Amino acid sequence: MPLTPDIAMVSVDDHLCEPPTVWTDRLPARHHERGPHVIEVAEDMVLDMGLSNPMAIPAGSQLWKYEDQLVPTVGLAATAGTDPAHLSADPLRFDDMRRGAWDPVARLADMDADGVAVQAPFPTLPGFAGNKFIDGKDKDLAQLCVLAYNDFILDEWCSAAPERYIGLIILPLWDAAASVGEIERCAAKGARGISFPDNPAAVGLEAFHSGTWHRVFSAAEEADLPLCMHFGSSRIGPYVSPGANQAVLTSLFGITLFGSMAELALSTTFDDHPALKVVYAEGGIGWIPYAMMRLDQAWTTYRRATEGPPLNPDVPPSERIRRHMWGCFIDDPLGVATREAIGTDRLLWESDYPHADSLWPHSRTNAEKVFADVPTDDVRTIVELNARRLFRI
Repeated sequence: MPLTPDIAMVSVDDHLCEPPTVWTDRLPARHHERGPHVIEVAEDMVLDMGLSNPMAIPAGSQLWKYEDQLVPTVGLAATAGTDPAHLSADPLRFDDMRRGAWDPVARLADMDADGVAVQAPFPTLPGFAGNKFIDGKDKDLAQLCVLAYNDFILDEWCSAAPERYIGLIILPLWDAAASVGEIERCAAKGARGISFPDNPAAVGLEAFHSGTWHRVFSAAEEADLPLCMHFGSSRIGPYVSPGANQAVLTSLFGITLFGSMAELALSTTFDDHPALKVVYAEGGIGWIPYAMMRLDQAWTTYRRATEGPPLNPDVPPSERIRRHMWGCFIDDPLGVATREAIGTDRLLWESDYPHADSLWPHSRTNAEKVFADVPTDDVRTIVELNARRLFRI
Protein backbone atom coordinates (compact mmCIF):
# COMPACT_ATOMS: atom_id res chain seq x y z
CA MET A 1 0.00 0.00 0.00
CA PRO A 2 1.72 3.25 -1.14
CA LEU A 3 0.10 5.35 1.63
CA THR A 4 1.66 3.34 4.40
CA PRO A 5 0.50 3.65 8.04
CA ASP A 6 3.71 5.41 9.08
CA ILE A 7 3.03 8.37 6.73
CA ALA A 8 1.52 11.29 8.65
CA MET A 9 -0.92 13.28 6.52
CA VAL A 10 -0.34 17.03 6.79
CA SER A 11 -3.16 19.20 5.43
CA VAL A 12 -2.24 22.73 4.37
CA ASP A 13 -5.77 24.00 3.82
CA ASP A 14 -8.53 23.74 6.40
CA HIS A 15 -10.90 26.26 7.93
CA LEU A 16 -12.18 27.32 11.31
CA CYS A 17 -15.41 29.03 12.28
CA GLU A 18 -14.30 31.58 14.84
CA PRO A 19 -15.91 31.11 18.29
CA PRO A 20 -18.31 33.94 19.24
CA THR A 21 -15.93 35.64 21.69
CA VAL A 22 -12.76 35.87 19.59
CA TRP A 23 -12.98 39.65 19.30
CA THR A 24 -15.00 40.59 22.37
CA ASP A 25 -12.38 38.79 24.47
CA ARG A 26 -9.55 40.76 22.90
CA LEU A 27 -10.80 44.19 21.81
CA PRO A 28 -11.13 47.09 24.26
CA ALA A 29 -14.69 47.36 25.61
CA ARG A 30 -15.31 50.57 23.67
CA HIS A 31 -15.05 48.59 20.41
CA HIS A 32 -17.35 45.71 21.31
CA GLU A 33 -20.40 47.11 19.53
CA ARG A 34 -18.50 47.94 16.34
CA GLY A 35 -16.09 45.01 16.38
CA PRO A 36 -17.17 41.50 15.36
CA HIS A 37 -19.69 39.95 17.74
CA VAL A 38 -22.51 37.45 17.48
CA ILE A 39 -26.15 38.53 17.67
CA GLU A 40 -29.38 36.53 17.94
CA VAL A 41 -31.99 37.08 15.21
CA ALA A 42 -35.35 37.77 16.85
CA GLU A 43 -37.57 37.59 13.77
CA ASP A 44 -37.41 36.44 10.16
CA MET A 45 -35.40 38.73 7.92
CA VAL A 46 -33.84 38.89 4.46
CA LEU A 47 -30.15 39.63 4.26
CA ASP A 48 -28.79 41.24 1.10
CA MET A 49 -25.33 39.70 0.70
CA GLY A 50 -24.79 41.31 -2.68
CA LEU A 51 -25.83 38.09 -4.39
CA SER A 52 -28.45 37.54 -7.05
CA ASN A 53 -30.62 35.79 -4.47
CA PRO A 54 -30.73 37.50 -1.04
CA MET A 55 -30.49 35.10 1.89
CA ALA A 56 -33.53 34.35 4.05
CA ILE A 57 -32.57 34.43 7.72
CA PRO A 58 -35.08 32.69 10.01
CA ALA A 59 -35.73 33.80 13.57
CA GLY A 60 -33.44 32.01 15.99
CA SER A 61 -30.41 32.29 13.70
CA GLN A 62 -27.09 33.70 14.83
CA LEU A 63 -25.26 36.32 12.79
CA TRP A 64 -21.94 38.07 13.08
CA LYS A 65 -22.12 41.84 13.22
CA TYR A 66 -19.10 43.98 12.30
CA GLU A 67 -19.55 47.74 12.02
CA ASP A 68 -22.84 47.95 10.09
CA GLN A 69 -22.49 44.57 8.33
CA LEU A 70 -24.40 41.40 9.18
CA VAL A 71 -22.67 38.17 8.16
CA PRO A 72 -23.97 34.60 8.55
CA THR A 73 -21.85 31.52 8.97
CA VAL A 74 -23.39 29.60 6.11
CA GLY A 75 -23.94 25.87 6.18
CA LEU A 76 -21.39 25.09 3.48
CA ALA A 77 -18.66 26.41 5.78
CA ALA A 78 -19.25 23.69 8.37
CA THR A 79 -20.68 20.60 6.71
CA ALA A 80 -17.99 17.96 7.28
CA GLY A 81 -19.69 14.58 7.42
CA THR A 82 -23.02 15.85 6.05
CA ASP A 83 -24.75 13.75 3.42
CA PRO A 84 -24.35 15.68 0.10
CA ALA A 85 -28.11 15.39 -0.38
CA HIS A 86 -28.56 17.60 2.68
CA LEU A 87 -25.98 20.29 1.96
CA SER A 88 -27.32 23.81 2.34
CA ALA A 89 -26.10 27.39 2.37
CA ASP A 90 -28.58 28.25 5.13
CA PRO A 91 -27.06 30.03 8.13
CA LEU A 92 -25.88 27.83 11.00
CA ARG A 93 -26.01 28.36 14.72
CA PHE A 94 -22.91 27.31 16.61
CA ASP A 95 -25.03 24.66 18.37
CA ASP A 96 -25.78 23.11 14.97
CA MET A 97 -22.16 22.80 13.85
CA ARG A 98 -19.78 19.99 14.62
CA ARG A 99 -17.90 21.30 17.61
CA GLY A 100 -14.65 20.69 15.76
CA ALA A 101 -15.55 23.52 13.39
CA TRP A 102 -14.90 26.10 16.13
CA ASP A 103 -13.21 24.29 19.03
CA PRO A 104 -9.51 23.39 18.60
CA VAL A 105 -9.61 20.64 21.21
CA ALA A 106 -12.73 18.98 19.82
CA ARG A 107 -11.22 19.17 16.34
CA LEU A 108 -8.35 16.89 17.32
CA ALA A 109 -10.74 13.94 17.62
CA ASP A 110 -12.14 14.73 14.16
CA MET A 111 -8.62 14.89 12.75
CA ASP A 112 -7.86 11.50 14.28
CA ALA A 113 -11.05 10.06 12.78
CA ASP A 114 -9.95 11.38 9.39
CA GLY A 115 -6.40 10.09 9.65
CA VAL A 116 -4.96 13.63 9.55
CA ALA A 117 -1.99 14.51 11.74
CA VAL A 118 -1.66 18.28 11.13
CA GLN A 119 -3.94 21.04 9.82
CA ALA A 120 -3.49 24.65 8.69
CA PRO A 121 -6.82 26.48 9.23
CA PHE A 122 -7.83 29.58 7.28
CA PRO A 123 -10.22 32.13 8.86
CA THR A 124 -13.92 32.42 8.06
CA LEU A 125 -15.47 35.69 9.24
CA PRO A 126 -12.46 37.82 8.19
CA GLY A 127 -12.38 36.17 4.76
CA PHE A 128 -9.55 33.88 3.75
CA ALA A 129 -7.06 36.77 3.64
CA GLY A 130 -8.71 39.24 6.01
CA ASN A 131 -10.82 40.90 3.32
CA LYS A 132 -13.52 41.86 5.78
CA PHE A 133 -11.08 44.14 7.58
CA ILE A 134 -9.65 45.53 4.34
CA ASP A 135 -13.17 46.83 3.73
CA GLY A 136 -13.58 48.14 7.28
CA LYS A 137 -14.54 51.80 7.56
CA ASP A 138 -12.60 52.39 10.79
CA LYS A 139 -9.08 51.29 9.92
CA ASP A 140 -7.84 51.66 13.52
CA LEU A 141 -10.53 49.22 14.60
CA ALA A 142 -9.79 46.99 11.60
CA GLN A 143 -6.13 46.78 12.57
CA LEU A 144 -7.06 45.85 16.13
CA CYS A 145 -9.33 43.15 14.70
CA VAL A 146 -6.45 41.72 12.66
CA LEU A 147 -4.19 41.61 15.71
CA ALA A 148 -6.95 40.03 17.80
CA TYR A 149 -7.49 37.29 15.22
CA ASN A 150 -3.78 36.54 15.05
CA ASP A 151 -3.52 36.38 18.83
CA PHE A 152 -6.47 33.98 18.85
CA ILE A 153 -5.01 31.68 16.21
CA LEU A 154 -1.53 31.61 17.71
CA ASP A 155 -2.21 31.85 21.46
CA GLU A 156 -5.45 29.88 21.70
CA TRP A 157 -6.05 27.69 18.66
CA CYS A 158 -2.52 26.53 17.91
CA SER A 159 -1.50 26.36 21.54
CA ALA A 160 -4.18 23.71 22.10
CA ALA A 161 -1.91 21.29 20.18
CA PRO A 162 1.21 23.06 18.84
CA GLU A 163 2.48 19.96 17.07
CA ARG A 164 -0.81 19.54 15.18
CA TYR A 165 -1.70 23.02 13.97
CA ILE A 166 0.01 25.35 11.47
CA GLY A 167 -0.63 28.98 12.41
CA LEU A 168 -1.69 31.10 9.40
CA ILE A 169 -2.01 34.81 10.12
CA ILE A 170 -3.69 37.72 8.33
CA LEU A 171 -2.30 41.23 7.85
CA PRO A 172 -3.55 44.85 7.87
CA LEU A 173 -2.85 44.89 4.15
CA TRP A 174 -3.92 48.50 3.61
CA ASP A 175 -0.83 49.57 5.60
CA ALA A 176 2.51 48.14 4.45
CA ALA A 177 4.44 49.32 7.51
CA ALA A 178 1.85 47.84 9.88
CA SER A 179 1.88 44.60 7.88
CA VAL A 180 5.65 44.33 8.26
CA GLY A 181 5.31 44.92 11.99
CA GLU A 182 2.63 42.25 12.27
CA ILE A 183 4.76 39.73 10.36
CA GLU A 184 7.63 40.34 12.76
CA ARG A 185 5.37 40.20 15.83
CA CYS A 186 3.65 36.99 14.79
CA ALA A 187 6.80 35.27 13.57
CA ALA A 188 8.16 35.67 17.08
CA LYS A 189 4.97 34.04 18.41
CA GLY A 190 5.31 31.00 16.16
CA ALA A 191 3.37 31.85 12.98
CA ARG A 192 4.09 29.52 10.08
CA GLY A 193 2.39 31.23 7.12
CA ILE A 194 0.48 34.29 5.90
CA SER A 195 -2.97 34.14 4.34
CA PHE A 196 -2.60 36.59 1.45
CA PRO A 197 -4.93 37.66 -1.41
CA ASP A 198 -4.34 35.80 -4.65
CA ASN A 199 -4.67 39.19 -6.38
CA PRO A 200 -4.52 42.22 -4.06
CA ALA A 201 -5.58 44.61 -6.83
CA ALA A 202 -8.96 42.88 -6.93
CA VAL A 203 -9.72 43.98 -3.36
CA GLY A 204 -8.73 47.60 -3.96
CA LEU A 205 -5.07 47.27 -2.98
CA GLU A 206 -1.98 47.85 -5.10
CA ALA A 207 -0.98 45.26 -7.69
CA PHE A 208 1.74 42.67 -7.15
CA HIS A 209 4.12 44.54 -9.46
CA SER A 210 3.46 48.03 -8.11
CA GLY A 211 6.40 48.06 -5.70
CA THR A 212 4.08 48.60 -2.73
CA TRP A 213 4.62 45.05 -1.52
CA HIS A 214 8.40 45.12 -1.53
CA ARG A 215 8.73 45.61 2.25
CA VAL A 216 5.98 43.12 3.02
CA PHE A 217 7.47 40.43 0.79
CA SER A 218 10.93 41.09 2.21
CA ALA A 219 9.57 40.63 5.72
CA ALA A 220 7.88 37.38 4.69
CA GLU A 221 11.17 36.15 3.22
CA GLU A 222 13.09 37.13 6.34
CA ALA A 223 10.61 35.31 8.59
CA ASP A 224 10.39 32.35 6.17
CA LEU A 225 6.60 32.59 6.05
CA PRO A 226 4.95 31.38 2.81
CA LEU A 227 2.15 33.46 1.29
CA CYS A 228 -0.88 31.14 1.31
CA MET A 229 -3.33 32.21 -1.40
CA HIS A 230 -6.70 30.48 -1.14
CA PHE A 231 -9.06 30.68 -4.08
CA GLY A 232 -11.62 33.37 -3.44
CA SER A 233 -9.23 35.33 -1.23
CA SER A 234 -9.49 38.25 -3.64
CA ARG A 235 -13.19 37.81 -4.35
CA ILE A 236 -12.29 36.91 -7.92
CA GLY A 237 -14.76 34.39 -9.24
CA PRO A 238 -15.58 32.92 -12.63
CA TYR A 239 -18.45 34.40 -14.56
CA VAL A 240 -21.47 32.11 -14.63
CA SER A 241 -24.80 32.79 -16.27
CA PRO A 242 -27.71 33.97 -14.13
CA GLY A 243 -29.55 30.96 -12.78
CA ALA A 244 -26.58 28.61 -13.08
CA ASN A 245 -26.33 26.28 -10.12
CA GLN A 246 -23.69 26.12 -7.41
CA ALA A 247 -22.00 23.15 -9.06
CA VAL A 248 -21.07 25.30 -12.09
CA LEU A 249 -19.47 27.95 -9.90
CA THR A 250 -17.65 25.42 -7.73
CA SER A 251 -16.33 23.55 -10.78
CA LEU A 252 -14.72 26.70 -12.15
CA PHE A 253 -13.55 28.44 -9.00
CA GLY A 254 -10.22 26.70 -8.46
CA ILE A 255 -8.65 27.70 -11.76
CA THR A 256 -9.09 31.39 -10.93
CA LEU A 257 -5.69 30.92 -9.30
CA PHE A 258 -4.24 30.60 -12.82
CA GLY A 259 -4.57 34.39 -13.08
CA SER A 260 -2.56 34.93 -9.91
CA MET A 261 0.10 32.51 -11.07
CA ALA A 262 0.35 34.29 -14.43
CA GLU A 263 0.73 37.74 -12.89
CA LEU A 264 3.46 36.62 -10.52
CA ALA A 265 5.36 34.32 -12.87
CA LEU A 266 5.29 36.94 -15.66
CA SER A 267 6.71 39.72 -13.49
CA THR A 268 9.93 40.58 -11.69
CA THR A 269 8.50 39.80 -8.23
CA PHE A 270 10.66 36.75 -7.74
CA ASP A 271 13.75 38.52 -9.10
CA ASP A 272 13.35 41.04 -6.31
CA HIS A 273 12.38 38.37 -3.75
CA PRO A 274 14.31 35.19 -4.52
CA ALA A 275 13.26 33.47 -1.28
CA LEU A 276 9.53 34.27 -1.54
CA LYS A 277 7.21 31.24 -1.41
CA VAL A 278 3.62 31.11 -2.67
CA VAL A 279 1.11 28.36 -1.86
CA TYR A 280 -2.11 28.06 -3.90
CA ALA A 281 -4.82 26.52 -1.73
CA GLU A 282 -7.90 24.61 -2.88
CA GLY A 283 -7.28 25.16 -6.56
CA GLY A 284 -6.32 21.61 -7.46
CA ILE A 285 -3.19 20.82 -9.45
CA GLY A 286 -4.30 19.16 -12.69
CA TRP A 287 -4.33 22.50 -14.52
CA ILE A 288 -0.80 23.51 -13.51
CA PRO A 289 1.13 21.65 -16.26
CA TYR A 290 -1.01 23.41 -18.87
CA ALA A 291 -0.50 26.75 -17.14
CA MET A 292 3.26 26.28 -17.14
CA MET A 293 3.25 25.44 -20.84
CA ARG A 294 0.98 28.32 -21.79
CA LEU A 295 2.89 30.91 -19.76
CA ASP A 296 6.14 29.80 -21.38
CA GLN A 297 4.55 30.18 -24.80
CA ALA A 298 3.35 33.70 -24.01
CA TRP A 299 6.74 34.61 -22.49
CA THR A 300 8.56 33.38 -25.59
CA THR A 301 6.38 35.43 -27.90
CA TYR A 302 5.83 38.62 -25.93
CA ARG A 303 8.71 39.16 -23.53
CA ARG A 304 10.49 41.61 -25.88
CA ALA A 305 7.42 43.52 -27.02
CA THR A 306 4.96 43.96 -24.19
CA GLU A 307 3.42 46.62 -22.03
CA GLY A 308 3.39 46.35 -18.29
CA PRO A 309 6.12 45.07 -15.93
CA PRO A 310 9.37 44.00 -17.61
CA LEU A 311 9.87 40.29 -18.15
CA ASN A 312 13.13 38.59 -17.28
CA PRO A 313 14.48 37.29 -20.62
CA ASP A 314 16.56 34.59 -18.95
CA VAL A 315 14.12 32.74 -16.68
CA PRO A 316 10.94 31.24 -18.19
CA PRO A 317 7.81 31.41 -16.02
CA SER A 318 7.68 27.62 -15.68
CA GLU A 319 11.01 27.78 -13.88
CA ARG A 320 9.72 30.52 -11.57
CA ILE A 321 6.73 28.35 -10.76
CA ARG A 322 8.97 25.39 -9.94
CA ARG A 323 11.21 27.53 -7.72
CA HIS A 324 8.62 29.56 -5.84
CA MET A 325 5.11 28.04 -6.00
CA TRP A 326 3.31 25.08 -4.47
CA GLY A 327 -0.02 23.63 -5.58
CA CYS A 328 -2.53 21.95 -3.26
CA PHE A 329 -5.26 19.39 -3.87
CA ILE A 330 -7.98 17.50 -2.04
CA ASP A 331 -8.83 14.82 -4.58
CA ASP A 332 -7.06 15.22 -7.94
CA PRO A 333 -6.03 11.90 -9.56
CA LEU A 334 -5.21 13.66 -12.84
CA GLY A 335 -2.87 16.07 -11.09
CA VAL A 336 -1.20 13.23 -9.20
CA ALA A 337 -0.70 11.35 -12.47
CA THR A 338 1.10 14.39 -13.96
CA ARG A 339 3.07 15.19 -10.79
CA GLU A 340 6.47 14.99 -12.47
CA ALA A 341 5.53 17.76 -14.91
CA ILE A 342 4.93 20.07 -11.95
CA GLY A 343 7.57 18.71 -9.61
CA THR A 344 6.70 16.26 -6.84
CA ASP A 345 8.45 18.52 -4.34
CA ARG A 346 5.97 21.32 -5.14
CA LEU A 347 2.75 19.46 -4.35
CA LEU A 348 0.79 19.54 -1.11
CA TRP A 349 -2.30 17.78 0.18
CA GLU A 350 -5.32 19.37 1.88
CA SER A 351 -8.39 18.08 3.71
CA ASP A 352 -10.55 21.26 3.64
CA TYR A 353 -12.24 20.35 6.93
CA PRO A 354 -15.02 21.32 7.72
CA HIS A 355 -16.07 22.67 4.30
CA ALA A 356 -18.38 20.99 1.81
CA ASP A 357 -15.50 19.72 -0.35
CA SER A 358 -13.99 17.92 2.62
CA LEU A 359 -14.10 14.13 2.48
CA TRP A 360 -14.17 13.83 6.27
CA PRO A 361 -14.04 11.28 7.82
CA HIS A 362 -12.72 9.43 4.76
CA SER A 363 -9.80 11.65 3.70
CA ARG A 364 -7.16 9.03 4.33
CA THR A 365 -9.09 6.13 2.80
CA ASN A 366 -9.79 8.25 -0.29
CA ALA A 367 -6.11 9.22 -0.53
CA GLU A 368 -5.20 5.55 -0.48
CA LYS A 369 -7.19 5.17 -3.71
CA VAL A 370 -5.75 8.30 -5.32
CA PHE A 371 -2.19 7.19 -4.54
CA ALA A 372 -2.73 3.50 -5.31
CA ASP A 373 -0.24 3.48 -8.21
CA VAL A 374 2.20 6.06 -6.82
CA PRO A 375 5.52 5.02 -5.23
CA THR A 376 5.48 5.33 -1.46
CA ASP A 377 8.41 7.78 -1.46
CA ASP A 378 6.42 10.14 -3.70
CA VAL A 379 3.34 9.76 -1.52
CA ARG A 380 5.28 10.59 1.61
CA THR A 381 6.82 13.62 -0.09
CA ILE A 382 3.45 14.97 -1.22
CA VAL A 383 1.29 14.36 1.83
CA GLU A 384 3.85 14.95 4.56
CA LEU A 385 7.44 15.98 3.88
CA ASN A 386 6.81 18.94 1.57
CA ALA A 387 4.54 20.57 4.13
CA ARG A 388 6.94 19.89 6.99
CA ARG A 389 9.76 21.54 5.10
CA LEU A 390 7.70 24.46 3.81
CA PHE A 391 6.09 25.34 7.14
CA ARG A 392 9.01 24.25 9.34
CA ILE A 393 7.07 21.70 11.37
